[in-house]
Amino acid sequence: MRHAAVVRTGLSALLLLGAWAAVGLPSASAADSPSTAPAPASAGLLSAMRQDLGLTESQARARLADEKTATALEPTARRAAGSSYGGSWFDADSGKLTVAVTDSGTVRAVRATGAATQLVEHTAQRLDATKRRIDALSAPRGVSSWHVDPEASSVVVNVVASAYDDNDVRAFVAQARKAGPVMVKQTAGAPRTFAAGTVGGDPYYTGNVRCSIGFSVHGGFVTAGHCGQAGAGVSGWDGSAIGNFQGSSFPGDDYAWVSVGNGWWTVPVVLGWGTVSDQLVRGSAEAPVGASICRSGSTTHWHCGNVLAKNETVNYSQGAVHQMTKTSVCAEPGDSGGSFISGDQAQGVTSGGWGNCSGGGETWHQPVNEILNRYGLTLHTA
Repeated sequence: MRHAAVVRTGLSALLLLGAWAAVGLPSASAADSPSTAPAPASAGLLSAMRQDLGLTESQARARLADEKTATALEPTARRAAGSSYGGSWFDADSGKLTVAVTDSGTVRAVRATGAATQLVEHTAQRLDATKRRIDALSAPRGVSSWHVDPEASSVVVNVVASAYDDNDVRAFVAQARKAGPVMVKQTAGAPRTFAAGTVGGDPYYTGNVRCSIGFSVHGGFVTAGHCGQAGAGVSGWDGSAIGNFQGSSFPGDDYAWVSVGNGWWTVPVVLGWGTVSDQLVRGSAEAPVGASICRSGSTTHWHCGNVLAKNETVNYSQGAVHQMTKTSVCAEPGDSGGSFISGDQAQGVTSGGWGNCSGGGETWHQPVNEILNRYGLTLHTA
């Protein structure tokens, strides 16, 4: 058994659970700016990026540095675009942040910040308004999700391929098109959450449900809301009590936070599961669309991919969840609540997806800054 060689202390137990944050270490709030330190490039992280993203070591190092620059640049470039701002994304081919603008007169100002530009038809304000109108509709099961795609200058509605000709799906798409600029894409599978029945591993448990810890905060950790309701007790891999859900929301949102006590404590680390070295958490600057991102969970451990979309509404069977980030990272039952991290910056907690880590798929996470702001929590950082 993997735990046999581990010293049975609260610290070792929590590290195995994938939680992170130690009392007395410097902290960062949701509004903290990204670190100016060089982009992290441990041997393990570079190996994971080679395996999951098909990059050479030099390409992985360059991409991490470019993504860190793009993340820091985005607020300045957005201000330069002003009311013509149409969204932004990281272009892996050029290694630059690209900003969509509707007015050619703003191109020079945006480019002066160091970002590339692309002229588009619709502003981000109009696209966001379109998405809000679609959010108010009742979606049938055959509609997987919808999000604003700044590069396409449209709201993309994802429909499960097998349900494409369903009458209810067609009716929903027709209503969505009336809301504003919409394009329809087909997806292979319907989204589901990644909670699971009790099995062995390094998770936390709520009753017979197994999930994964996301990120440590002062007083506890954040995780997925569908893993437990407020007041529910939480135990660790060894069966000992950790704490209780202090707040939880699902559907609508998919976030929660759990208090930590009973001899357990936290450290600012994302567990690498031996695939990579354990990753320190230094902040929560949000990575742009197109950036690389990695996930740690108690079932499938460590996997990487790319950020595909932000502010996507996901239509689970239990109800719609809003403001999600979609990625190409795989996940499986039991990974719910686990951490998404880009470089050394916390991104979000695993919600659900479709597919698996054998055949591939897509996964959504609830952005961590939204959780911190909702509950007034402070992220623990190294």
